[in-house]
Amino acid sequence: MGDISKEIQSKFSSDRVKALINVMYTANWINNHLNTRFKPFGISPQQYNILRILRGAGGPMPTQTVKERMIDRAPNATRLMDKLCGKGLMERKPCATDRRVVHVEITKAGLALLDEIGSDPNTHLLKNLSQAEAKQLSALLDKIR
Repeated sequence: MGDISKEIQSKFSSDRVKALINVMYTANWINNHLNTRFKPFGISPQQYNILRILRGAGGPMPTQTVKERMIDRAPNATRLMDKLCGKGLMERKPCATDRRVVHVEITKAGLALLDEIGSDPNTHLLKNLSQAEAKQLSALLDKIR
């Protein structure tokens, strides 16, 4: 198993500093893997997240709700959705009751892409953890926030 001290060739002033650096380093490592995983499909991890949100909605939903549910609440969510629309993976629909609201919905092509990618394409990143360890890690990360 890895050791952050050896990987970045550094010593830490405390275990809390080491843990924080380790969380940041690991988040970057995961992001790099996700970018590599989704690149062949022509989407980013954030766009994958949007498509999953839309699939789970089961129908049109306001763009603001999508933004609120995103893991990475990037300010460029509208641009990400524009690109998904351009690729035919989702579509915008005007709200029948409020002209200021725009709904978005995943298309058949978007659903097909998610099927092609697979149901849990990233769980392999945690293959070195047992179920109990994964549960403990999740609880500890929740505790930090």
